[in-house]
Amino acid sequence: MIIGNLTRDPEVRTTPSGQSVASFSVATNYTWVDQSGQKQEKAEFHNVVAWRKLAEICGQYLKKGSKVYVEGRLQTTDWAGQDGVKKYRTEIVMENMIMLDKMGGGNATNNTNNIDTISLPETDGEEEIRVENIPF
Repeated sequence: MIIGNLTRDPEVRTTPSGQSVASFSVATNYTWVDQSGQKQEKAEFHNVVAWRKLAEICGQYLKKGSKVYVEGRLQTTDWAGQDGVKKYRTEIVMENMIMLDKMGGGNATNNTNNIDTISLPETDGEEEIRVENIPF
């Protein structure tokens, strides 16, 4: 599971068997204070691959800079390069994704008319669910 920003627009292709596949990279940031009290920052880049309908959704709605939650499994592939040296690539094969940007893109001041309101169903007088009553 990672949360980060796309470093480029998703590249969507179709396999010879007709399946859609999207690939893109997500950057995650890590900030800490070192022993001398200086703030340090580091970015890590993750290769992500999505298949079928999820790939089509990524291609349609995600773009460079989009904030996204990605859930999936790690997969490492290897191959011999042209120089004969074995090369490796680890990627996240996406199984679930949540778009964290507001619909419509842009900054918050432009999104006020694009926010959808979701109404919760009426409870018919049932008791409110409280966190302390949840058994896990």
